[in-house]
Order: sequence, then C-alpha cells, then structure tokens
Amino acid sequence: MKHTVDVNIPLGPIHPCFKEPARLKCEAKGERIVGVEVELGYMKKGIERIMKGRPWQEVMFLAERVCGICSVIHNMVFIEAMEQISGIAVPPRAAYLRVVVNELDRIQSHLLANFSYCYTIEHETLGMYLLDLREQVMDELERLTGARVTCAYMIPGGVRCDISRQDAEDLLSSLDRIEQDLRRYVGMFSDGPMIALRSRGIGILTKEAAQRAHAVGPTARASGIAFDCRINHPTYQQLGFVPVTRADCDNYARIMVRFDEVAQSIGLIRKCLQDLPQGVIRGGGACKEGETRYSGEAPRGELTYFIRSDEYGRIADIQIQTPSIMNIEACCHEMIIGVDSVADVTSTFISADPCVACTER
Repeated sequence: MKHTVDVNIPLGPIHPCFKEPARLKCEAKGERIVGVEVELGYMKKGIERIMKGRPWQEVMFLAERVCGICSVIHNMVFIEAMEQISGIAVPPRAAYLRVVVNELDRIQSHLLANFSYCYTIEHETLGMYLLDLREQVMDELERLTGARVTCAYMIPGGVRCDISRQDAEDLLSSLDRIEQDLRRYVGMFSDGPMIALRSRGIGILTKEAAQRAHAVGPTARASGIAFDCRINHPTYQQLGFVPVTRADCDNYARIMVRFDEVAQSIGLIRKCLQDLPQGVIRGGGACKEGETRYSGEAPRGELTYFIRSDEYGRIADIQIQTPSIMNIEACCHEMIIGVDSVADVTSTFISADPCVACTER
C-alpha cells in the first residue's frame, strides 16, 4: 500500500456483519479511510471444474449450488443457455411460471441483503422484521417448487411442476400481506433519522465511477445506470418490464433500489398469475452440441454462463461470470474510499450486497 497512514485496520475474514468470509484491509488517517484492499479465497469450491465432462442433468443441480441465496437464477440461466444451444422452445405457461419463481427468489435475496444492512447499522428491529418477511417468501417458494432453496424448478423445455388454482390464489393473498408489511418497513427505513445519519451521503459511487468499475445490478442502478438484463428477456418484455433506478449514489439509494425492486417483483408475479396462459408446462426437446454465451439478471446483477456442450449433452467447457466481483471492486476502489468512519466501512461493503460464494465458486 502506497499511502502514508496512521493505522492499518483489518476487518474479517470472520465478521459478525458479513454473511460470508472476506477480509478488508483498510488504511486510515485518523478515522478517514484512504485505502482498501479486499482479500478473498476462503470459500473456493472449484465448481466449474467439477461441472466439466458431466451430463447436463447433473450440471443443472450443480449450477444452482454455486450460491444458495440466488440459486434460482443460476438454474434459469444454465437451462436457458442449453435451450439456446439446442433450439428448444418453452411453452408460454412455463415461461410465466419461470418468472414467478425467479421473482420470488429475487424478493427473498433483496430482503436478506437489506436485513444485513440494517443489522450492520445496528437497526436490529427493522432487520428482524425484514427477516420475518423473507421467511414468508421462502414459504411461497416451497409451496410452488417443493423446496426453499436449490429448487431445480426449471428444466429444458419447461418447468418441473405446474401451479394449481388454489396455490395461485394463496400466493396472491400472501403477496398482499407481504406488500402491506413491506410498505410499513420501507417507511421506517426511508424516514428514520438514525438511518439517514448512517446511510445518506455515505459510500458515494457516482455514475461515472460505476461505469469505470463496471458495476452491475442494484449497485449500478442506484447510481443512475438504467440497465437490467431482464429488458432483453422475451417474457419480461411481454410483461412491460422497466428497470428501477435512483440517482443518489449512496448507501441509502442502494437499499432503496432493492426495496423498490421487491415491490416491482410483487407486481410482476401478480401480472404473471393473472395473465397465466393455459396449456402444457413442458415442450420437450433434447440437449445438443453447441456453444453459447447467455446472461440473466441475478439479484446482484448480470450473471453470464459460457457453455460448450458435446453431441450427448455433456458439458465440455463452462465458465461462469458472476456480478459480485465487479461490485466488490467498485466498493473497495470507490465507495469506501473517503468515508469518515471505520464503522461506515462495513455498512458500505454490505450495501453492495457482495456474494462471496458466487465470486469464488
């Protein structure tokens, strides 16, 4: 490190506010942070190497085990990449059900991220409210797919199981309750004076800095970058999806973007269930030889799979590009630099919602 500093402060790798192990090596002059290095490598699984040479039926399960928090989008991107290689069409009903499950997973991930932030700034009451709300969403995921995590819901050419009329009605009723509670908790966050002191004007990531760092997901959208991979997805285009953005560029904006996206996801699920097409949920088709690059919008940003398969549907080569590595870089090189308190380092880091499991794989 090149700066002349008063003290070097290590945070992590085991820290009560971090969901996963990571080490931040901070340089401070007084209380002001002038430099940060991030040290990863505590959770390396080598999952891409494990995937190579295996049939898609096995890799489908491995893909969603890259990350337990956002397992559905890994399942979705892998399956839709294989469908693109093989020219497999998805029935309209199955396409809408994929959106329902994907958005439920996005809601629970965003609520967990915002819980972590509230816990980090010591607003534990609001954090526990959000965690309780997340449990209700996880219950709905289990109702639809049979599992709370690693659902393996999407398969080539469709989805594994249909939704009954009663389950759809129960899900809509549950969403009404969740939305009502969400409005109350968002009001607590947006109007809380203590939250404003710990969040507004802290962890600034300007639009230009976000572009330099290639930030993605809510971290980028909180800095005014209106990009979301869902705008390129045909089903989301049918639903009239428009990205949520804010221009405040601070910790507060990043948390509020996630709250806004939770509300948006509830609206998307409602629209899917109300307009759910009739018909089959599996179109059939065999996975073939080919290669592709396919992206989808994970809760933390753009998730990309590079896949090459052989004539039997085995995965000859695979590379996964996850969103958190760009956001971690943006956080350490831009957002944390200049914060006026060591206490704001952890909250700023958590505001970017880093997923270390995805990053290290």
